[in-house]
Amino acid sequence: MIVFPHCKINLGLHVVRKRTDGFHDIETIFYPVFWKDILEVNDGIKDNFDLEISGLTINGDLNSNLIYKAWKLIKADYILPPIQAHLHKILPMGAGLGGGSSDAAFMLKLLNSKYNLGISNEKMREYAAQLGSDCPFFIESKPCLATGRGEILTPISIDLSNYQIVVVMPKNISVGTAEAYSWVTPHEPKRSLTDIIHLPISEWKDNLINDFETPVIKHHPRIGEIKNQLYQVGAHYASMSGSGAAVFGIFDKRVSIDLDFEDCIVWNGN
Repeated sequence: MIVFPHCKINLGLHVVRKRTDGFHDIETIFYPVFWKDILEVNDGIKDNFDLEISGLTINGDLNSNLIYKAWKLIKADYILPPIQAHLHKILPMGAGLGGGSSDAAFMLKLLNSKYNLGISNEKMREYAAQLGSDCPFFIESKPCLATGRGEILTPISIDLSNYQIVVVMPKNISVGTAEAYSWVTPHEPKRSLTDIIHLPISEWKDNLINDFETPVIKHHPRIGEIKNQLYQVGAHYASMSGSGAAVFGIFDKRVSIDLDFEDCIVWNGN
């Protein structure tokens, strides 16, 4: 069985407060974007779990891989046969796009479907929350206001299907989430994202803010340059996603976008 884990972008992101458990309370809007990895699972022969990875290189051993961790969670509660998994990694890491979290969530969904486990979406979100703060979003992959650590999801009505979303990831920059949080001073937002997101998209530039953007750009000016380039070629709105380093632009679909980013990976999707 093959699935295609996709990424997300953040439409605004407020870092609200530091929690006693060491995490942060945030407010953000997750929006699905269909730049995808490829994940296949077949019945194995002898080992309990075997993972082959192609495409982009993923650092770390098997025990730190989120796909493996997803399998372990399900294996603890259900009987599974030996598994042979293959991930073809396309989504860049350290991008703020949630690619690793998506791989893990799609692994949960794949196991549930392939082996007819009958796990409800609510229970799947509980499993996903153990793997990463943004993992639960990818269980249903619908636009959501995310609060708490990012795991408390409230559906929100927003549709960008009439626009073209372009994602640009600088090849030589990777931003660690913990590092990015260390650069941000938490604060209560003056205005909720649920209000801002319903403004005309032409007004997002001055109102829809990602709190990570200013400090991350200070450390990595190229990210700011990419954002400005997207505006120069006609983006209605451009922003860094999550804690970076990827930047996205939202364009009219009828516009022919001429992008020249030799030092970047570019996804010119919808």
